[in-house]
Amino acid sequence: MAKRRVPSPDPATTRPGASTPRAGQSAGDGWRSVVVRVRPGAGRTQVGGRYEGPHGPALIVAVGAPAVDGKATEAVRQALAVALGVKARDVELKVGATSRDKVFTVAGDVGERFAALRDGSA
Repeated sequence: MAKRRVPSPDPATTRPGASTPRAGQSAGDGWRSVVVRVRPGAGRTQVGGRYEGPHGPALIVAVGAPAVDGKATEAVRQALAVALGVKARDVELKVGATSRDKVFTVAGDVGERFAALRDGSA
């Protein structure tokens, strides 16, 4: 069975001039880049821990959803919103629709909370 590709976001709906900053850096306009390593199919949802990934140090997010048809990505988006204390609509996938290594952009000042979850001081 062939792997299903998720289409990239519509350029008309993405933030203009947005680039991909390193983990925890500000993406401008009150948005922050958040690098995540996904562990799909976990027994329960957990947010915390550090993984040295291709996009820099990443926050580990384990979710019960399978890695099929974007279900794990959506579960990660929801879990990330709860863990960072923002609304789910303020968390957008930027890079990695079909990868375990993802980059999200999050509205608001979540840098300290993100670092605490990733580095274990939460």
